Amino acid sequence: MLSRQLARRAAAGAVVRPATTRAFTTSLALSSKRTPSLGDIEPEQQEVFNKKQKEFRLKLAEVQKQREARTTANAAEHEPPRKAGPLTNLIYGTKEGREMDAQIEASFSQVLARGKYVHSIVFHEVKPKDVDEYVELVGKWYPRMASMPENKVHLVGSWRTEVGDCETFVHIWEYQRYQGYHASLNAISRHPEYPAFEKKLRGLIRSKKSSLMQEFSFWPTTPPRQLGGIFELRSYTLHPGNLLEWETHWRRGLKARREVMEGVGAWFVQIGDLNTVHHLWQFADLEERKIRREKSWSQEGWAETVHKTVPLIQEMKSRILVPMPWSPVA
Repeated sequence: MLSRQLARRAAAGAVVRPATTRAFTTSLALSSKRTPSLGDIEPEQQEVFNKKQKEFRLKLAEVQKQREARTTANAAEHEPPRKAGPLTNLIYGTKEGREMDAQIEASFSQVLARGKYVHSIVFHEVKPKDVDEYVELVGKWYPRMASMPENKVHLVGSWRTEVGDCETFVHIWEYQRYQGYHASLNAISRHPEYPAFEKKLRGLIRSKKSSLMQEFSFWPTTPPRQLGGIFELRSYTLHPGNLLEWETHWRRGLKARREVMEGVGAWFVQIGDLNTVHHLWQFADLEERKIRREKSWSQEGWAETVHKTVPLIQEMKSRILVPMPWSPVA
């Protein structure tokens, strides 16, 4: 959890907005009574988006580099002194080799650590006449709950569907294992204002659907960032028994996709809509989405990924989302 917090703090340096509108604040939600929509996204902002994207990736890479350097330094610090010589190198390996082993072991540990996080995705279908009231209610409550350490939860983001099942709001939360999920629900339910919030929320929505997910190890969920633009949530229902094959092909395909597209995260459902996978992408605008998706086909390995994963899909769905003012990822 500490490494992810460090990444979030470093990534915050790429945020161009003023400090008063950073993650977990509600100033934007409170300053306007109008719910954000696709019309609020400024067109022709590809250069601005690309600049923010580059800055964000560079800072993440620097954090990773510093983490690996600390791991190597710690391994060297705790290594007992050994007299150099052919026999020592034969038994223990060279110092450079041992440092490389330490780095590999650290990377492998990070891959396994992805299982430390459980994510929930929540869909609220809001009554059209109550959308603004819903945004005001949730915009005050969600950031408060996420900012309280005793609740043991991190809000990845909140979005409104603009193309797809309209007036549906999507929220993604992050917990530390299932123990954290349970502890979070327990803590929030004991908050003195929770009963009033829950009662009011029920009067504003038509339905609520949630699933518990785990992120793919090769695609960790992004820390908070403010790149701007729009989001696309692509949801796939796979034929039962094909999740492992899907993961294998997408592990290779993501490398090609990342050359031209900015991913937010990818998760597979463990409780709820089983055999479902969610991919979340971010673009400057709809036109840029079209251009970047077309460019994917020029990347080596992408055509093969599509060819091998399409037969695994039973059903697929795409939603275009706009971020809410309090969303840490926006």
